[in-house]
Amino acid sequence: MRVVLAGGGSAGHIEPALALADALRQADSSIQVTCLGTQRGLETRLVPLRGYELELIPAVPLPRSVTPQLLTVPGRLAGAVHTVGAILDRVRADVLVGFGGYVATPAYLAAKRHKVPIVVHEANPLPGIANRLGAHLTTHVFTGHPDARLRNGTYLGVPIRRQIAELDRFALGDKARAHFGLRPDLPVLLVTGGSQGAVALNQALAGAVAAITGAGVQVLHVTGPKHLNEIQPSVGPVPYVAVPYVDRMDLAYAAADFALCRGGAMTCAELTAVGLPAAYVPLPHGNGEQRLNALPIVQRGGGLLIDNAELSADWIKTSLLPVLTNIDQVAGMSEAAAAMGRRDADRWLAKAVIDVVAAEAASRAPAAATAGPPAAPASRPQPRTEPKTDAGLPSARPTPPAASAPAEPGSLFTPRTPRQQPGAGGGQQQDEGRRGTADAPSAGWPQDAGWPQPGGQAADRPQAPSGDQRQARGQGPRGPFEAASFPPGPAASAPPAPPQPPAPPRPPALQPPPRVLPARVQPPQAQPAPGSARPNPVVPNPVVPNPGPGRHRQARS
Repeated sequence: MRVVLAGGGSAGHIEPALALADALRQADSSIQVTCLGTQRGLETRLVPLRGYELELIPAVPLPRSVTPQLLTVPGRLAGAVHTVGAILDRVRADVLVGFGGYVATPAYLAAKRHKVPIVVHEANPLPGIANRLGAHLTTHVFTGHPDARLRNGTYLGVPIRRQIAELDRFALGDKARAHFGLRPDLPVLLVTGGSQGAVALNQALAGAVAAITGAGVQVLHVTGPKHLNEIQPSVGPVPYVAVPYVDRMDLAYAAADFALCRGGAMTCAELTAVGLPAAYVPLPHGNGEQRLNALPIVQRGGGLLIDNAELSADWIKTSLLPVLTNIDQVAGMSEAAAAMGRRDADRWLAKAVIDVVAAEAASRAPAAATAGPPAAPASRPQPRTEPKTDAGLPSARPTPPAASAPAEPGSLFTPRTPRQQPGAGGGQQQDEGRRGTADAPSAGWPQDAGWPQPGGQAADRPQAPSGDQRQARGQGPRGPFEAASFPPGPAASAPPAPPQPPAPPRPPALQPPPRVLPARVQPPQAQPAPGSARPNPVVPNPVVPNPGPGRHRQARS
């Protein structure tokens, strides 16, 4: 099975895709996984690090407002769709799984065009544009939030890595703290703003770090690559450890007792899976999905919620620090958070993907069985041999077709030729001038006859052949030669009819005389003078209907 994953840009799109890839490999090691991404996303580092193939496509971000950049989207999107389509064909993808983001939109469109089954996973409660589009192209839609509203959506959870889903924080706690240089006997606050860090969290912590360590709480601070040296705490007995980035988040979760973090979908899913309570500070940008991610956890007692604008060093000292020093309260919040977690979402999604591929293969199997093995192509017909005269020219009368291949009546629009070959079913004749039917598969149609195939363009009637084809079929530029005008062929059981002698020439037909119209009435003539000769009166010629052949006789008085 060959699976293509479309999830790039941020860690919230990449990590669920990689978690699914791990679950698929765990289910079947022969499954081939290809990830789609862009050059500016984190996938260029995370995907090769996990051992998967990465294919880069052009990034097509959609502007959220009407700007001149919006006019360039259709052209760039078409190029990205073409690139993804070439990748799907090259890897012979059996299914495409999208997780939203810049990569997902062209991937969904290319998969629909290339008839590749589509599976959509939306981690946030408010779906983005890409996944809303994908949900209209497939019925296999899954959500990571119970309150997400998406077409055909089924709540499943957010796939997370096995090393986090199977993490035992209490068993691994001492080892994890030793890994980061922390003491095993004091509580630990984990502060993280994601892979790039969070300036608001760093600034609030800078004014409260002395009070936190003074209360006997250690700090493990993931600052982000650009903010490593912004805090310079005084050296004391309680450690403060700052790191730019953590590749082993399972160890960071195992070392911590509480977290101060953002409210991304991946962060909320991982913290609830390991049962780690947190104070969530939703990102103020976007459509508010981070607040909606954390709200159900907070409502069930698994954490705290503070707006980004209200976060300060004073709030940490007055609201968060008393919770950190209350062991019983932290333990109760840990149990409430663990009750919200879903540890096996990656396996459920992997099973759904495998079932989709199996159902697609099963749906194609009956069609292939009904069609049967492909019919052998019709053999190339041999040219008809015309009887020659002593001068080497074709004779005036052609040889009738053989009784084994009876011909069908033809006309000027359905030319009759000897190209009637028996089909693969044995004995059935296919006339190249007739349209194929259900009883005559298109495989029996000659491919070089110049006639349209069944179901193709102008399949209801054959198109006029070209001049070269007329010469090959015994036709002249104005119609069929005499050699190509066969009478209707005899039945298959009757012997061929002997050639008939030519009929005697017919005499030219006699033309009927023109119709004689009634003579116009003459005006009265002047009276002759007395004593002059009296002329004979003019009598109109009578009309003789249908006088027949011969000269017309006029009636005289």
